[in-house]
Amino acid sequence: MKIVVLDGYTENPGDLSWAGLEALGEVAVYDRTSYVDDPIIAERIGDAEVVITNKTPITKATIDKCPNMKLIAFLATGYNAADYNYAKEKGILVANVPTYGTASVGQYAIALLLEICHHIGHHSETVHAGKWQNHIDWCYWDYPLIELDGKTAGIIGFGRIGQTTGKIAKALGMNVIAYDLYPNDFGKAIGEYVDLDTLLAKSDVIFLHCNLTADNEGMINKDSIAKMKDGAILINNSRGQLINETDVAEALKSGKLAAAGLDVVYTEPIKADNPLLGAPNCIITPHMSWGAKEARQRIMDITVDNVKAYIDGNPINIVNK
Repeated sequence: MKIVVLDGYTENPGDLSWAGLEALGEVAVYDRTSYVDDPIIAERIGDAEVVITNKTPITKATIDKCPNMKLIAFLATGYNAADYNYAKEKGILVANVPTYGTASVGQYAIALLLEICHHIGHHSETVHAGKWQNHIDWCYWDYPLIELDGKTAGIIGFGRIGQTTGKIAKALGMNVIAYDLYPNDFGKAIGEYVDLDTLLAKSDVIFLHCNLTADNEGMINKDSIAKMKDGAILINNSRGQLINETDVAEALKSGKLAAAGLDVVYTEPIKADNPLLGAPNCIITPHMSWGAKEARQRIMDITVDNVKAYIDGNPINIVNK
């Protein structure tokens, strides 16, 4: 069986092994192919039966050019890069990795918040640059320091990752409230479920941990921001399309939002004209909260399981049944 990995570098920049896949068939691994539809995608797939991708798109045109393709396996939870409905029409299964980064992504959300509260990276840089050794006082801080104990964390999207973030926030002494379409007992043990307007009004820190849907695209905009506390902090390491970037940038400039910690933006890689790049008190990192080696190893292991299950005739984690 031929297996093609179209964009393997971000999953495995060299610290993992493709051996699990190689045990299942003839494997060709490309570090990068294309992040937009391009004839090279079909060329590299050729007559492969299993195609593994992360962000390289599998469009209708590509599917039509690759009649031997039977499984598209994503090295991710999201699978929008494939035309999964057309794949279903053609009898092609699409599999994803439903759970792998719960601990890493929740941890990273809190890391963004703590960086906003203390600006540890900035202050370390100033020490190395000589500011402390030449300072008149025995200590200094260039930004206001924020204590989280007693403040309210509002989490939009209270699934596995949201609940992980909630547990850590609670351990820091924060009050946790959450908005989710499907409340459950696990969530109730961590925080209080409230409606969205209540969450916006009461939260000192708002975390976005929801899936992107047609209904919530741009949900953080000038109208929802107006309902927030003055000086609220926004954290988003879910999906960049959840926020209106122009509205968030304006809120940061006006001080309505005290700060934002973002690991995702609307278009990735970020564009030079993104309004958030010129906004004050805005930390932006390059969509890396999923990238801990432990999390990537889970992606690798589950992807191997997905391919093996397909070969065995009992496919798992199929999203287009």
